[in-house]
Amino acid sequence: MKKIKYYTVASLLRVVSWLSLSAAQRIGGLVGSILWRLSTKTRQVTDINLAICLPELTAGEREQLSKDSVKHTTMTALEIPLMWEWPIDKCLSLVRETVGLELVDEALASGKGLILLAPHLGNWELAGLYFSSLYKMTALYSPPNMAEFEEYMIKVRSRLGSELVRGDRRGLLRMMTILKEGGVAGILPDQSPRGKTNAYAPFFGMDVKTMTLVAKLMQKTGANALVTYAERLAGGQGFRIVIEKPVPGLADEDPVVAATALNQSVENMVRQVPCQYQWEYKRMRHRPPGLPDPYKSGVLT
Repeated sequence: MKKIKYYTVASLLRVVSWLSLSAAQRIGGLVGSILWRLSTKTRQVTDINLAICLPELTAGEREQLSKDSVKHTTMTALEIPLMWEWPIDKCLSLVRETVGLELVDEALASGKGLILLAPHLGNWELAGLYFSSLYKMTALYSPPNMAEFEEYMIKVRSRLGSELVRGDRRGLLRMMTILKEGGVAGILPDQSPRGKTNAYAPFFGMDVKTMTLVAKLMQKTGANALVTYAERLAGGQGFRIVIEKPVPGLADEDPVVAATALNQSVENMVRQVPCQYQWEYKRMRHRPPGLPDPYKSGVLT
């Protein structure tokens, strides 16, 4: 049964990959509009996050942003099969412009490794593929719920030689080695981390559990860090790779200071194109002890 499920999903991915970028985005936008109008869980979580994070917006502005966000999230979902199944050159041809690429070269010229922080903004799969085409890359990943899918995911993400490592002790040691050798590591910094060695720090004004991994890697390897995302251009025209310096303090020995700098760095990027952020993720669910989960019924009224 599990293998049947895997082959079904794999076949669906290949069928979707036959679409053009513009067609995938149009269909994704349509699906997103339907999900939003049906007031699905996806929309409910989005609305809660926007109410918490962007209270300065009017009700009408938040409603429009909610609709746009769900549409962009479903666009991303339909773009992923393209990034995984298309030939490399065809994928890379979607990058129409880069902003701040010189920052990467400057960081690597120092002889130290570089951590690229890529939040769930725009198309992070394309961003990873793009940087893999230019630099020796490693990236953390979490095993998918469908175990049979892991081998396929590693294969498509490592087509350009990028090394994928699990987020366990062995994987982190390998990532540190690559950083010490002057390589590049990709990390998704805006996930709600597991474990007890993380910190609570403000993200859009609300204290939430935040990874301390980035600070520890920088402290142990001397690596630099930059923040990046692949912005979706209008009309199926492709993407713009944006790279910026993070807020100072990412490597601070105080875990709260470091986590605050990490969250602020992500927030600064999200505010540039808020409609392309994955507001559908329950980023705020892990709060300091004693504080309620905002996604539970009746917490936000």
